[in-house]
This record gives sequence, C-alpha cells and structure tokens, in this order.
Amino acid sequence: MASLIAATTSPIASATASAASAANSPGIASNFTAFLQLLTTQLKNQNPLDPLDTNQFTQQLVQFAQVEQQLKSNDQLAALVALQKTAQSTAALDYVGKTVVVDGATTRLAGNSAAWSFSAPRPAAATFNIKNAAGQLAYSGNYTVTPGQQEFVWDGRGNDGTRWPEGNYTMSITATDANGQPVAISTEVQGVVDSADLTQNPPVLSIGGLNFGLDKIKRVVRGVI
Repeated sequence: MASLIAATTSPIASATASAASAANSPGIASNFTAFLQLLTTQLKNQNPLDPLDTNQFTQQLVQFAQVEQQLKSNDQLAALVALQKTAQSTAALDYVGKTVVVDGATTRLAGNSAAWSFSAPRPAAATFNIKNAAGQLAYSGNYTVTPGQQEFVWDGRGNDGTRWPEGNYTMSITATDANGQPVAISTEVQGVVDSADLTQNPPVLSIGGLNFGLDKIKRVVRGVI
C-alpha cells in the first residue's frame, strides 16, 4: 500500500569552509631588476644623434607592471578556486549520514519503504505509477492531491499485494484539475547520503546507489526514512 503524508523539513546546516593558500611563483616579478638594467643599457647605448623617445621606455615599464599585476591576480584567483574546492569538500562530507531531499524521480526501495516528495500547485486528481529498473509497472494508484508540499510513501507492495524486491524504482505523476486541465507535478526523492566522492569536481553524493551533485540537494530532513 501507499500513503500521502506531510513532509517535515529542517534548514540545511551551514558548511564550514577551510582556506587554501596558493604557492608563490617567481615569474616576471623576480626579473624586475633585470628589466630595469635592460632599459638602462638601452639608454647608454642609444645613438646620441637619434635618441629613442623616452615615452617608449615609459610604455615598456607600464606594460611590464601590468603583466606583473595580472600574474598576481592569477595567483589570487587560484587561491580562491582552491578555497572553493575545500569548501565544497567540507560541505559534501557534512551531508554523509543525513537524510536529504533531491530533485529526481528514482529512489530505492529498502526495508519495505520508498518515499518521494512532490508539490502540487493546485488541487488535482492524480495517478501515481511506480516502475522498477526494468520498466515493469509495480504499483499504480489514484489519489486526490492538495496544494503544497507532500510526501508519497510506498510499502513495496503491488496492486495485487505482492511484495516487490528491494531496488531502484521510478515514480511518475499525471494529474488534472477540476476543469480537466493538466497539472504539472515534479517529483523529488528522499534518502540517506551513503558517501561523498571528493575526487569529483564538484563532489558527488551517493544516495541509495544513485549519484547526485550538491546543487541537486533541496532540503535536509530530520530523522531517517
């Protein structure tokens, strides 16, 4: 059997970020003295009857300073990127072991329970279809949904009462309002974060054997399914 219940949510906890410093590189900045010596040598060896325009030297010095400033800016950007990666890794690790809600239609049936969240914009008559990984229809039911955030829980039994095996199941919802007009209802899935793959950029969370990025997380839910 399946049931519709209200979803309980809690705010997403703030992740603690750690800073990463970029390594100093010698680059052009270490050759600034050599560059000045080169300008001085050019001045000493210029043709006194046809001296070089001093504006050329000034322009060269300005261009050199601009390049040096750009290199320093690149180092600062590299430090910011490293800081962002560290913050993402810390945030990903903080999710491990927590129950979260993410965008999606596929979740895992485990312990005779699978749950989806959805939000209806207005009252509607809806048909819920649940299929297994092979595309077989495991359960179908008609429900009246109300506006707002709701949760659909399936106990793993088909319409004939047969218990379906544990695994990944996908739910789709088709709905119409009182005027027969279609109502678009998107689904979300809920599960416990099993692990975080920090080798990916950005890190990837594993929920019931499925992978999700940090940007897919909508809510953190108190308690366990």
